[in-house]
Amino acid sequence: MPGTPLQAIVGLGNPGPEYAWTRHNAGFWLVDELARKCKSEFRLQSRYHGEVCRVDLGCNEITLLKPQTFMNKSGQSVRSLADFLKIPSERILIAYDELDLPVGVVRFKYDGGDGGHNGIRDVIAHLGAQCWRLRIGIAHPGHKSEVIDHVLRRAPPDEEKALRDSVTRAVDAIGVFLEHGAEKAMSELHVKT
Repeated sequence: MPGTPLQAIVGLGNPGPEYAWTRHNAGFWLVDELARKCKSEFRLQSRYHGEVCRVDLGCNEITLLKPQTFMNKSGQSVRSLADFLKIPSERILIAYDELDLPVGVVRFKYDGGDGGHNGIRDVIAHLGAQCWRLRIGIAHPGHKSEVIDHVLRRAPPDEEKALRDSVTRAVDAIGVFLEHGAEKAMSELHVKT
C-alpha cells in the first residue's frame, strides 16, 4: 500500500529558551525528536524565517521547519518554505499543541478550520487550509481566561511525561503515515491514544 507523500513537516512553537518547555511548543518537540532520531541538526535559514533541517524518513527526504516568527506569525515562515521549495500545501504536515484534546492524545487531520489556534489561523491565512495537521493534546485548563497562562507555562512532571510519550508515538505514526498511508497511520494512532 502506498504511503502518503509529504515533503515538509512544520512544528509550531515560540523561539527562545523561555518558551522551550512550554506546552505551546509541542510542535517544536515533535520536529526536534524527528531530527534527533535521524541524527540531523537544525540551522537558522533567514530566507524561511526559521530553523530548517533535512531528514531521511524511510525512502522519503523531508524538510523540517521550526518557524522563528513566534506562534501568531507562523504562516509567513511556512509560506516562505513552501514557495521557495515549491511544495504544495497538501504535502505539508503542521504539528501543534491542541487544547481540545486531552494530554496524551494525538490526532492526524486534513483540512478544516483553525479551532481557535492562532498559529494555525496564520498558517491558513498564508497557505490555505488544505494541509495535514498533527494535533498534540495539551488539554484545556477549564476556563478561557486561563488559556494563555496554560499554554505558555511548563506542564507538571507527570503531564510533561505524558506529552513527551505522545510525541514519541506521533513520531512512530509519521513513519506509518509515510510508508503505509494516512488511513493506516490514523487508525493505529487514534486507537492507541
